[in-house]
Amino acid sequence: MIDIKLIRENRELVKENIKKKFQDEKLPLVDEVYELDIKARNMQTEGDNLKAEKNKLSKEIGILMKDGNKSGADEAKEKIASMSARIAEIDEELPQIQEDIKKKMMVIPQIIDASVPIGKDDSENVEVQKFGDPVVPSYEIPHHADILARLGGLDKESAGRTSGEGFYFLLGDIARLHEAMIAYGRDYMIDHGFTYAIPPFMIRSDVVNGVMSFAEMEAMMYKIEGEDLYLIGTSEHSMIGRFKGQMLKPTDLPVSLTGYSPCFRKEGGAHGLEERGLYRVHQFEKQEMIVICKPEEAMSWYEKMWKCTVEIFRNMDIPVRQLECCSGDLADLKVKSCDIEAWSPRQKTYFEVGSCSTLGDAQSRRLGIRVKGDEGTYYPHTLNNTVVATPRGLIALLENNYNEDGSVNVPKVLRPYMGGIEKIEPIK
Repeated sequence: MIDIKLIRENRELVKENIKKKFQDEKLPLVDEVYELDIKARNMQTEGDNLKAEKNKLSKEIGILMKDGNKSGADEAKEKIASMSARIAEIDEELPQIQEDIKKKMMVIPQIIDASVPIGKDDSENVEVQKFGDPVVPSYEIPHHADILARLGGLDKESAGRTSGEGFYFLLGDIARLHEAMIAYGRDYMIDHGFTYAIPPFMIRSDVVNGVMSFAEMEAMMYKIEGEDLYLIGTSEHSMIGRFKGQMLKPTDLPVSLTGYSPCFRKEGGAHGLEERGLYRVHQFEKQEMIVICKPEEAMSWYEKMWKCTVEIFRNMDIPVRQLECCSGDLADLKVKSCDIEAWSPRQKTYFEVGSCSTLGDAQSRRLGIRVKGDEGTYYPHTLNNTVVATPRGLIALLENNYNEDGSVNVPKVLRPYMGGIEKIEPIK
């Protein structure tokens, strides 16, 4: 949610930003908010003046009565009655206008960073740089579902019976490899100064509304029937929500957390579920990182955070690239974002395994997270980034470490978590 001062002082900037995001249908909201804001502020001033005048007249009535001026006192009472009626109207109407302003403000996108490339959708995202050489071996790389089947590591059929489409069992050394990736990502982030967290896996609606747009919530979140609770789609939601309504001190910043959680997502719409494999599923596990910092430090943190993901994947012998998200591909709360994509030797292309974003003060403004310093109170900036998520990270590992005989090499950094196993062999 942007600062309403921007609409008061620079509506054209807000409109130009909406155009850059190719959301022209939202342009009328800017003028609507502007007019409603004037009305609300005028009404607030009128109400405050009436209350002050009413208090003044109330004091005068006692004096008039004491002086025997009954007609003067009655006239003052009539004025007070009229004022009270108008104050009641304002007290009823003003909150409705303020709520209307808030609803409209919640769907006006955050001002994007000047460095964000302009484009309509993810097809116009821009490759920034590659890390590691993408290799296509001389032998065929099977579909990851086939690799997993040969290693005795996947059972989707049974998961279909227990839970339905979009779920899976991981088994044996593959389940262990999956956990090794998460554990390695956790320890990497701890070694880089982040505090480890295991957050709640369910959050209330006011936290959901604070950390993401309504459209994202509808597309992603599972609602717990009969409860004001949602299953989280990422631990970012809980970790940022932890500071809801808090007044922080400058010495509290930066907050840097790395959180583990299962993640639950509908994965509906155009993408749908992947029937055969594990690329798009309802449930997965992820190690995430978040930062809450001073506004002037946000871009520096952004650069540090995505580079952590790159190094983690390179340490697992997986080539990756950084892809800058264009304006039309940015969620409304985001100021700037990039995807980290892993190389797929089977498909001879890259696919997303992580995403890093800075959201400016959008989340802190929605959640009421503030910092009180010597120079006044301000909203801190928030950032989030994927450390490692499976099974997408697992797919990348399998393809890039697959051998012609059907075995899969275990990267050196993961072997301590695998009891020293160097290679996973096919089931005979």
